[in-house]
Amino acid sequence: MLCEFLFECIETGAFPFESKVWHGHPVWFHHGNPILGYSHQKKGIRLMFWSGADFKEERLNVLGGKFKDASIFFTSMDQINPEEIAHWLSKGLAIQWDYKNIVKRKGQLVRIA
Repeated sequence: MLCEFLFECIETGAFPFESKVWHGHPVWFHHGNPILGYSHQKKGIRLMFWSGADFKEERLNVLGGKFKDASIFFTSMDQINPEEIAHWLSKGLAIQWDYKNIVKRKGQLVRIA
């Protein structure tokens, strides 16, 4: 139920994302660059934005170590704010690091938006 609600929050926005299952999890891309995805983990449902560390959002407080990702964990539907998700989706378009070409660049991230 939680994943379905999160999926609806992401899909109902008018964002130009392509979605697919990637490494076993739903992920949304913009021109082949991963923007966000979610997965079921021990702590709950993890919503991760690949470039989220640069969003400077208080609730996206689980930061990746090596890259620019940031996440939040949800354990109940009342923790999910659809307007907040839409705000983060907007930031996902405005702030992007080029994960699509990270292998080509030998692990170097370049900001593209």
